[in-house]
Amino acid sequence: MIEHLKRFLQFLALNRNASRHTVRAYESDLTQFIGYAAAQADLKKRDLQPSQLDREALRGFLGQLHKQHLSRATAARKLAAARTFLRYLRREGLIDDDPGLLVVTPKRDIRMPAHLSESEMLALLDAPVGDTPLSRRDRAILELFYASGLRLSELTGLDVDDVNLSARMVRVLGKGRKERIIPFNVSTAKAIRVYLNDREGLVRSVRLQADPRKDSVRSVRLQADRDHGPAKAGHSVRDSVRDAGRGGKREPLFVNYRGGRLTVRSVDRLVRRYVAASSARMGISPHALRHSFATHLLQRGADLRAIQELLGHASLSTTQRYTHVNAAQLLEVYKKSHPRAGRAGSAGGAGRAGGEGKAGR
Repeated sequence: MIEHLKRFLQFLALNRNASRHTVRAYESDLTQFIGYAAAQADLKKRDLQPSQLDREALRGFLGQLHKQHLSRATAARKLAAARTFLRYLRREGLIDDDPGLLVVTPKRDIRMPAHLSESEMLALLDAPVGDTPLSRRDRAILELFYASGLRLSELTGLDVDDVNLSARMVRVLGKGRKERIIPFNVSTAKAIRVYLNDREGLVRSVRLQADPRKDSVRSVRLQADRDHGPAKAGHSVRDSVRDAGRGGKREPLFVNYRGGRLTVRSVDRLVRRYVAASSARMGISPHALRHSFATHLLQRGADLRAIQELLGHASLSTTQRYTHVNAAQLLEVYKKSHPRAGRAGSAGGAGRAGGEGKAGR
């Protein structure tokens, strides 16, 4: 069974273009499922046969997850991993049928995605104060988050040549290594253009300290200026770094003070710090900015299918969770606005209804 699992994980990485994070998640969930089935059969995992991963094993595994008080969403994810593995085993001829089809998926709880209001979002964008390279970098990060709805990993994975400032477009490699093009607004383009000049200085200073001969960005820009004359502000930096990166070396868009690519953890920390400084909200992560992006588009009349494309969701059902946010806000408006929705209205309505009832009788 361990060998079957290893080959399945290789299949995911090579045939499905699954990221290493996805492969790791499948490995964790399936190891847990196989471990449960082996324990029930009083066997070691390596001695478990594919035919023993049957309907009873799946149902028992879900029951154990319920006893561990895991959420329905977590149980549904682990069941989905097991189903994918069982379909693979059937295609390989290792089992005769697909027991995953006989087990019902736990109904997921509807959770409202955490998000900021438009006014809170504007306050967050103004949170980076000061006139330093890092504050201008942080402003560009927040602007791009809200303007594009990128995932955290997508933003940290951006290279300089992924951004087209003149067309105001960013090229993103999302889940499943699917590429998509997302527009952004004028204020974001301005923030990125200003930051790019700072970025060149950060990277150049680090490279000069390490080895002056490795300052390829500087040398390419000087050569471009000699050949073509000075370009427009911002564009010369982007074009120079893009040309330098064509030799095979990637040039990260957002860098730290050491000139290296910003990590997911670093961006998560800076977003939470600015949220704490600009509002009293708790639990607002970079992913909540993505939720804010989608929610505000929906509130202003954007088509759900278009939002799906912008977010890079494989299924429209994933995007439909934002309709629940909108429904919750409509309910709040109803309670505040309808004359019979408040407590006073309800009480008055009940009294009048009672009187009319007595008169009728």
